[in-house]
Amino acid sequence: MNPKRVAAFSLLIFTVLLACLVCSTRSFAENSDMEVKPVVFYAEIEGIVGISMENYISKVLNEAQIQKGEMVLFQLDTPGGLVSSMRGITSAILDSPVPVTVWVAPRGARAASAGAFIVQAASVAAMSNGTNIGAAHPVQASGGDVPAEQMDKKITNDLAAQMRSLTEIHGRNGEVCSKMVTESISLTSAEALSQDVIDVIESDMDTLIVNLDKRTVIAGGKEVTLELSDYGIQKMEMTTRERILHFISSPSVAYILLMIGIYAILFEVLSPGGFVMGVAGAVMVLLGAYGLRMLPFNWAGIILLVAGISVMMLDLFVGGIGILSLFGMAALIVGSLIVFRAPGGELLNVSMDVILGVAVGVSLFFILILGVTVRSLKKSAQSGPEGLIGSDGRVMEDLDPSGLVSCHGEIWKAVSESGDIVRKDSLVRVLRSDGLTLYVEPLDSTGEIKHKEVDVT
Repeated sequence: MNPKRVAAFSLLIFTVLLACLVCSTRSFAENSDMEVKPVVFYAEIEGIVGISMENYISKVLNEAQIQKGEMVLFQLDTPGGLVSSMRGITSAILDSPVPVTVWVAPRGARAASAGAFIVQAASVAAMSNGTNIGAAHPVQASGGDVPAEQMDKKITNDLAAQMRSLTEIHGRNGEVCSKMVTESISLTSAEALSQDVIDVIESDMDTLIVNLDKRTVIAGGKEVTLELSDYGIQKMEMTTRERILHFISSPSVAYILLMIGIYAILFEVLSPGGFVMGVAGAVMVLLGAYGLRMLPFNWAGIILLVAGISVMMLDLFVGGIGILSLFGMAALIVGSLIVFRAPGGELLNVSMDVILGVAVGVSLFFILILGVTVRSLKKSAQSGPEGLIGSDGRVMEDLDPSGLVSCHGEIWKAVSESGDIVRKDSLVRVLRSDGLTLYVEPLDSTGEIKHKEVDVT
């Protein structure tokens, strides 16, 4: 066969096969597009609003955008958190081209303080029956009002304006929502719906999603109509790393880690023993510091904590009578109370029970240890050569003036205190010790020490 014809025929076959492959691929893609269900990305958000939660929410929104999800559904339950993280979360939700529904659930959940802002930033604000929203007045980390009337007013007005701006975007009741900040009002789900604070009340997630089908919402600054018929759910969960970071960012946990870590390091310094306590303490201090980095904290409070612990350790080390420990306890409690601060009006309630409990507990522990130490110093030694002083023994080898004695079942080198010869099997009493050598005197038949007779003539 002509080589040219063979080449032309081969080229024709290759072209036909390539065309078939392209057509089949295009057909498969078209069929796949027809069968793809709208995806709802679902994530549960609970606990303190902080940097870890902010990063996690941003990750979910980015993933939904990359995979072209139809909607993101956040199930929210939070007591509040940091203003800085709240602002980051609301900005991420507002900028998301994928519509976001924030659903306060399950029953008994709340969207308090910072959580109320997150709900208002959502394309759809939803609540379950038996939940509440509000109480967003700025407070210190200790739970009290922000100090200084002018500063309190400034921060409150700023947050109230932000709340109104969020409600304007989605057409909700800005006047009532701003009162959550200015008057700390809190609303039930029914009250919130009747006053146009939220859009939907629904206790079942599937029913909620079905009811949102064909609803027009604002997402990324544009109107978007939700297409949620025959939807599929992709659940997003925190990784182990994210859960750990979220856990240690809790104010109470960060505080406890910091306290225990400082104690462990000081114990290692005062009583070295294999670096176990030191290494463990360093790790806990680092974890506590990482958690504190997620929180506003006061360096004066940190210094007082370290000073208080150091003073109590010094009292223990020098064998004091507890006066230093009382001063250390006072510094510890004051430092604990001021260690967290709220420079930006953080909407965060730190557990004062934890702070006072830890401060008082460790202080009482130190005072108890101090008492045990003082009592132990007053006791005579119970082991070693010092522990044998006053004990009786038996001569195993003539003391002339040195030899061996048996005392408490052990053989010791002994020396006659008077210098006289003490015969084998004689009973002796230990008067003192010098290293591993015992100084003894023989006993008479009554069990008393024989006194050397003195010639007075």
